[in-house]
This record gives sequence, C-alpha cells and structure tokens, in this order.
Amino acid sequence: MPLLRVHLATDRATARRVLLLHQGGRAHHESREAAREQVWRQGRTPAGDPVFVGVTNGRRDLYLLYDVEVYTDTTP
Repeated sequence: MPLLRVHLATDRATARRVLLLHQGGRAHHESREAAREQVWRQGRTPAGDPVFVGVTNGRRDLYLLYDVEVYTDTTP
C-alpha cells in the first residue's frame, strides 16, 4: 500500500515535545490524530496508524512529518 507523507505545522515547543516522546517510545496522540484527519481531508482512506518520521529543520516554519499508509483507489 502506498504511503502518504503528511506535514503538520507546529511550533518549536510542540516539535520538541513530540520528538522527545517518540525517542522515548511513546506517541503524541494529538498530532497522530491530526495526521489521520489530514489524510481524510485529502480524500484518502488511512490503512494504518500514522508513523512519526521527524521534524523539518526550518528556521521559520516547522512541520511534524508523518507517513500514513493509505488504501489505493480502485474502481471496478
């Protein structure tokens, strides 16, 4: 199944918190749900849980990166 990369705008404090949680083997539930909602808004159906990939290294705009496995669009 294909992966969809989701970029969620965030601030430095939240990015740091999400990264520390991930490094500790835990998940930031709010951002995972936001990634799932973003997939739905793009008209795709999530096939699994969002997987945290990292944080962009932007000076102005920071984004949390998630990969979400999605179902392929099939038409009979």
